[in-house]
This record gives sequence, structure tokens and C-alpha cells, in this order.
Amino acid sequence: MSLYYDAVAVLTAPSSTGGSFKSRLYNSRTLKAAPAQIYALIVEAAKWDILLKEVIEHAGILKTEPKLSPLLAILLVHDQLLAKNGIAATAPTPFVKRRVRRGCATIPELKETVRKEKLALQGADGPASAAVYPRWVRVNNVRTTLEAQLESSLFASYGKVETLSQLVDNQREEGKGKGFKMRLDPHVPDLIAVPPGVEFTTSSAYKNGEIILQDKASCFPAYLLLGDKAWDGGDLLDGCAAPGNKTTHLASLLYSSSKKTKKKKKNKEKEKAPSSRIYSMDASKVRAKTLQKMVSTAGADKITTVLPGQDFLALDPEDPRFENVTGLLLDPSCSGSGIIGRDDVPKFVLPAGPSTGLAQGKNQGKKRKRNESDEHPSRNNASPESSPTDENELTSNTPMDPERLKKLSNLQTRIVEHALSFPAATRITYSTCSIHMIENESVVERILSSEVAKRRGWRIMRRDEQPRGLREWKRRGIRAEESRSVDLSDEELDACLRCWPGDDEGTGGFFVAGFVRDSSSVVEKVDDVERSASPQGNNFEETEEDAGEEWEGFSD
Repeated sequence: MSLYYDAVAVLTAPSSTGGSFKSRLYNSRTLKAAPAQIYALIVEAAKWDILLKEVIEHAGILKTEPKLSPLLAILLVHDQLLAKNGIAATAPTPFVKRRVRRGCATIPELKETVRKEKLALQGADGPASAAVYPRWVRVNNVRTTLEAQLESSLFASYGKVETLSQLVDNQREEGKGKGFKMRLDPHVPDLIAVPPGVEFTTSSAYKNGEIILQDKASCFPAYLLLGDKAWDGGDLLDGCAAPGNKTTHLASLLYSSSKKTKKKKKNKEKEKAPSSRIYSMDASKVRAKTLQKMVSTAGADKITTVLPGQDFLALDPEDPRFENVTGLLLDPSCSGSGIIGRDDVPKFVLPAGPSTGLAQGKNQGKKRKRNESDEHPSRNNASPESSPTDENELTSNTPMDPERLKKLSNLQTRIVEHALSFPAATRITYSTCSIHMIENESVVERILSSEVAKRRGWRIMRRDEQPRGLREWKRRGIRAEESRSVDLSDEELDACLRCWPGDDEGTGGFFVAGFVRDSSSVVEKVDDVERSASPQGNNFEETEEDAGEEWEGFSD
């Protein structure tokens, strides 16, 4: 019974516990059952809750078993009827009646019908009108190519569709050779959307680093930085890198760029690594270990130097190591207000019953004593079982107060200003997984009006200068939000890219902007005035502590 009690404990943990459903589960030190088993049970049971509710109510289970809560009953009945040794072996009458009533000849047909019923209950007319959050899969050019993956056994049976809603419309088709649907993303190269819930972590392509699970919006910064053309710039630096998805994306784009260059030159020599190097770092040594592991798995360690425990603000821009750094990617600590985790706690349709807790009755707990920590799994960011390639696992449900947002905005501005002072830098991307203007357009406004930006010739990367896929992205910067507004031109707002949760693009909330510097406009290097704005500033200690706290909560 440990499995079922643990599952209920995870589902009923208060939001103040922090972290997403999956992160709370895997980071807990109080659960007795294996996290993978608990996760599988909850996800699968949630797909059948409408039908299981009917079966439980028809059988009167909650009346005859008063110790069961509705949620615990759902989980138990699911395994009794739908586990590998359940329905196929016993086929109980209440279950069969509900399958026949829905006109479903097979279990897959019944599952699809129940899914559509759930959408209807959520107020959707069908898959086309419901927000779809697919599983995003990025092909890693360091180890493979998009063409090779599409022809591989992993994707060969997938049918191509044109819209995200089609991914979940009849997810499974009957007949040999027909499987899941996929959509090649029109905005980001080498990115594939597949139906939510498709599992890749057991595939050899995932284990070998040929594919990386990375949210679409999170792919914007690296693509905006390097663009479509063959990269002829210098070295790159990812200043706030853990867990490493953006670093490995930079490497993938460099390898893709290198292949394009060799193709043009008709170079038939053995393929070599790109000449550009990537410097990647994170202020947390613990998170830097995850970063190093991911870089190695992706094969990016050939061209990437990881600086563990290195705070970007403490870097000397004129350090000889960085004299050839021309591009910087900055995705600093933020509120995470735009994160929509695909692993948010599933909402169950529960059967009517007299009980609402884990169990009822005065004999509860005789077989298994449970204390408060059992029902509220604790969070531990150092969990070795967390997947380093699943982005945005840690999301906060705690509202951000204005003062906290202001501190974050100040930190974000200082990080970008620090990047502006790297002597050879000509391109910078700044991004957040936040929907708040104060962390996004307001930061851009402050950067463009800063002394270092004016002195060194920095400006916004215009929409017509962005890579083709991102030029076509429709959602752009906003001018006003509640009582706040920014003094940016229409051209500058049009240069900012926005993603909004709940729309038809299948992303969470995200913001990215690029800055460019024409080398011809640079007349001097960093001077003492600019240096005074770096880590030795008066408020650095307080802000750095604040940032360290935030970094613990939001990743990549």
C-alpha cells in the first residue's frame, strides 16, 4: 500500500511546498515507494479518472469501504482494472458496460474517448480549441542530424502534422506502421513537437545525447544569438547556464554551422569540431555538476569549458581567456512566473463519497504510521534522480511581491550591463521565463539607456536582423502592464520576442531580446567608469544573496 499512500501524499501536498509535481516527487526523502512508480501510477490513473469515477460510484465502493478516500479509491481501482494483469484478465462487468456504452471496441478507443470527455469538462470544444503543451524534442547536431533522426526507428513511424492540436487528435491510430504524430517546428531548426506524455528517457537516442528534451521558448536565446548563417564569429559565453540546455544548444548550432561551412567549401576531409569555444558557468557548484554532466552527455565537452561555481558578475571582462568572446547568452535568475510545467499536478475527477482524506476511521494508520512529512514531501535540489534534460521542473506557486520583482530586475540589469563591457562582444541575448514587464521590457529599456551601452555602441537587435524563424514569430514586446509602461520605440518593442502561456503555440511564458554592437562604432575599451558598475558596487552583497536564493528555485 506504500505506493498508493505515497501517490496520494504527493497529490495532496500544499502548493506552498514549492516545486512542480515531478520535482517534489523525485526530490522527496520521505516516500517509501520508488518515485518512478508513483509518477507512472498518477499519470496513468489521471487519464482514466472519469471512467473510474463511474465504476466506483456504481459499485458503491466508498460506502462499503469507509476507510478509503475518493482519491485513494481511484488509484486502487485503476491498478485493479487497468494494470497489466487487471482488465485483460478479469474484465469486470461495470467496466465493460461503460466501454460498450461509449461504443468502444478496444481499450485504446476507450482511452481516447475518455480523453475527449475530459477536455469537454474543462470547457473545451475539442483538441483544436484547447491549449496543447507538447513534448518538445531538440535534435543535437553534435551527435546526429535531423535527417538521421527522422529516418531512425525512434521517429520513422511518426506521421507529420501541420498544427499542434493535430498532435493530440486521435493520438493513436490503428494499423501496422502507424504511431504517434509529430510536427517539425517552423520557428526553431531541428526542433520536433510530439504529443504530451510521450516517453523518450528510455530510448538510446536520449541516453546517448542525440536528442534533448527542451522547451521551445528556451531554444530562442541560442538561435537568436547565432542565427541561420554559418557562424564566423569568435567564442561564446553562457553566463547563467545550469542545467545546460542552452549551452548544449549553442554547441549544436555551432556544429550545424560548421557543417554548412564545409559543405560550401566542398571540404571532404574528416569532420572537425568548430573552431569557436563555449565558456559555460553557474554560480552554484551543485548545479554546475549537472551542467557538466549534460555537456558531456551531449558531446559538447569537446568545445565547452565549464567553470563550476563561477559567478558571472565576478568575471573580469578583460581576462585573457575571454578576449575572443563575441557572443554572450544570459538567462539569469527570474521570478519564473511564465513556467507552465507539463508535470503540474494532475486534477482528478473524483467519485462522490463520504470521505476526503487519505483514509478514514479510527483505525487509520495501524498498518502504516504516517507523520506530517509523509503527506508533504520535502524538496531537495540535490536529488540525483532529477532529469538534467527536462527543463523548468522547478516552478513556484508563491506570488512574487513587487519589492522582490524589483530586486530581480536590478540584478538582471546588472548582469546584462556587465556583459556589455566584454571587449570583443558584438552580440548578446537576454531571456527570462517571466511574464512580468519589470523583468523584461523594463530591463531592455534600462540597458539601452545605460552609460555603458551608449559608450560602447550597443543597440537592440531589430526584427529584420533576427534569424528567419524568429522574424516570423508574431508575439512581440508590450508597452504597458497595469500601472507600468516603458519608453521604447515601436521598433524596439517589435524586436522583443514574447511567449504567452495558454495560447496556441504550446509554450509557457518567456521573453528574449538581442543586443548588437557594430564594431565600427566602437572607439574605446572598458574604462574606469564602466568598471565601477561591476561586482564591486555598493549593493552587490545583498543582491547576490538574493540571486543565489532565486537560482535554487528556477532552472534553465
